[in-house]
Amino acid sequence: MPASEAPRPEPQRCRTHRWRRATLAALITAAVVAPLSGAARPQIPAPPPATLAPLTPTTLDAAYKANRTNAARAARMAAAHGDHRRAAADREMAVPTRHLLAYDGRGEGQATEVFGDLATATRIAVLVPGSDTSLDTYDRFRATAVALHDRLLRQSPKGTRTAVIAWLGYRTPGTVSTTVLTTDRADQAASHLREFIAELRRTAGRKADISLLCHSYGTVVCARAAAGLDVQDIAFVGSPGTGAATAAALHTRARIWAARGADDWVEEVPHVRADLFGWTVGFGTDPVSPAFGARVFAAGPGGHSDYFRPGSVSLANLTRIVLGDTKEVTRA
Repeated sequence: MPASEAPRPEPQRCRTHRWRRATLAALITAAVVAPLSGAARPQIPAPPPATLAPLTPTTLDAAYKANRTNAARAARMAAAHGDHRRAAADREMAVPTRHLLAYDGRGEGQATEVFGDLATATRIAVLVPGSDTSLDTYDRFRATAVALHDRLLRQSPKGTRTAVIAWLGYRTPGTVSTTVLTTDRADQAASHLREFIAELRRTAGRKADISLLCHSYGTVVCARAAAGLDVQDIAFVGSPGTGAATAAALHTRARIWAARGADDWVEEVPHVRADLFGWTVGFGTDPVSPAFGARVFAAGPGGHSDYFRPGSVSLANLTRIVLGDTKEVTRA
């Protein structure tokens, strides 16, 4: 064959996408046909959550102290049980500088942490994480909140006071499991998120604008909770779909935003809903597609875990959304 007729090498991006799609298909099959039920960790002993007074600006410090005390007790119980990894995570939560609105060290664990002065904040961002987020992996989630808070401090105009809340208020699904393919965990979490936002609104008052920033499976949680939620903005990043066909189907007055990084593997997830082996799997319409109807913003070249990376296009745009600088948000 003449050199001019030799087949051209397959473009790297096409090979990468083909590999990702094959890998995802294998993971989905494994998750549905052979769930990893035997991989669960043994239950870790911990005290029940602290009993708190209704949250108000004047009770915040007492709540923070009570939850730090609870985390310290959880650390001692985990250490006595021989789970030194969890004990270390609990001890870190009990550090005097931590501002915990809620803490539950039982099982995979849950926590809600504040960055900034919630009592005086006029712009509040609530972060909702995706799969495989627990107390054992909490530092990874916390880093996203810290990055956003640092950017807000640098970018906020004079007189604007901000706070960021990392809300690990639900039992997240495993990345390879039947639960990550359905809305079941999101349906369970939605009522807790609604209750939290209502409590936050009572604490912050009408002066504060609240933005809900949701990542990966957390976008499904936010979508299930969205109807009537008292927030100004809801942003979906790295979403596999929300379970809703359109933004209008969320029945919220909030502005709906969506973004996906150019190297995010979630692009390869089939955006369908189907019955499979007795399960309804998948989350339907791609939130960054025109059919969904969200305000699609630029996320740059990043991957699935890069939306809150310092210096990234996505973090800059999420900061603008939180601050209400919607005209400055760069579109995809």
